[in-house]
Amino acid sequence: MIVERAEEVLEAHKLCDHCLGRLFAQLGKGTNEERGKAIRFVLNMERSSKGLPPLHEPEECELCGNIFNKIPNIVERMLEASEGVEFETFLVGSRFPEEVRERERAIWTQFGIDTAEPINREFNRELGKAFGRKTGKETSRSPDVVFIVEPYSDKIELQINPLYVYGRYRKLVRGIPQTPLPGFKESVASIICGPFSRAFGGKCVFKGAGREDVDVRMLGNGRPFIVELKGPRRRKVDLEEVVREVNAGGKVEIFGLRFVSPKEAEEVLTGNHRKEYLALVFVDEGVTPEEAEEVAKKLTGMEIHQRTPWRVRKVRSDKVRVRKVYRAEARWIDEKHFELRLLTEGGLYIKELVSGDRGRTKPSVSELLGKRAWCERLDVLNVLSD
Repeated sequence: MIVERAEEVLEAHKLCDHCLGRLFAQLGKGTNEERGKAIRFVLNMERSSKGLPPLHEPEECELCGNIFNKIPNIVERMLEASEGVEFETFLVGSRFPEEVRERERAIWTQFGIDTAEPINREFNRELGKAFGRKTGKETSRSPDVVFIVEPYSDKIELQINPLYVYGRYRKLVRGIPQTPLPGFKESVASIICGPFSRAFGGKCVFKGAGREDVDVRMLGNGRPFIVELKGPRRRKVDLEEVVREVNAGGKVEIFGLRFVSPKEAEEVLTGNHRKEYLALVFVDEGVTPEEAEEVAKKLTGMEIHQRTPWRVRKVRSDKVRVRKVYRAEARWIDEKHFELRLLTEGGLYIKELVSGDRGRTKPSVSELLGKRAWCERLDVLNVLSD
């Protein structure tokens, strides 16, 4: 039946061995070209026994225009397109003109072919094998680069897939925003991204797992962050060199860098974290050691109902969030100051927990004391995974 069907097709259409074999791609093993040669060989033996002329492979295939013969030249153009780009794995895609795809589908319909595969699938596979042989690189479902080839126009588009690096940072000084803000010359993001961009030769996008205010330091075990490197021309980078360059500035320290997958990066940024804070509380009317201890005792284990703080109401949705204080400890400093060390659920605004924020946070330190209190200084000590 295969030989008979092939004879019907070849009597009507001049097809190369690739296009002939692809009609029966789901049958047997081997490449489509090998399959096509074998079918044509057996067919011509039978035709010879019947005194019929052979159906040789045509000089030009009416379906593909001998596009598979261009693969060696396309490989060279792929090498040119990827010059100066570090990669170990790749994937090939192609854009075939719709008229070629229509001609192919018309043959399937005309002869009731249901064992074929599309031309672009074979072309991608054969081009990928040829490029792999030439370069020693391997194909992958999660490749470093993707080549998009337009076979008939010689156009090649190179897509360099991003890299993701996990790390933690400490912000050692106050007065630096996490991300760029008007009026500030630098940010945590710019301090970190400069060395990353130079090392990888790509655009750096910084993403922190939460954020701290401009006037708040990030100390202790640091805040998790992800750096996404878009279009990196270099992938084999010594991350410790990046660490040394960032840390040399003395304002921000990074550590624990490692490459992660996109899925791991998303988990870091969306995971829940507990936060440990140290707040210096100012009480204008005065505070005693006993009052400070009593506030800490009451806060421990308490649920806080916090409406979006007044100061961020324009950039955060206005709603009431319920967050828990797991532990609170107080250390009296003087008649108007005490330190409050807090372990809380992520997303609790500490400055408002102290002041009450015009009644938007309940309960608050001010409410528990019965006196107006402010957060005079705040540090994030640790960011802990739940």
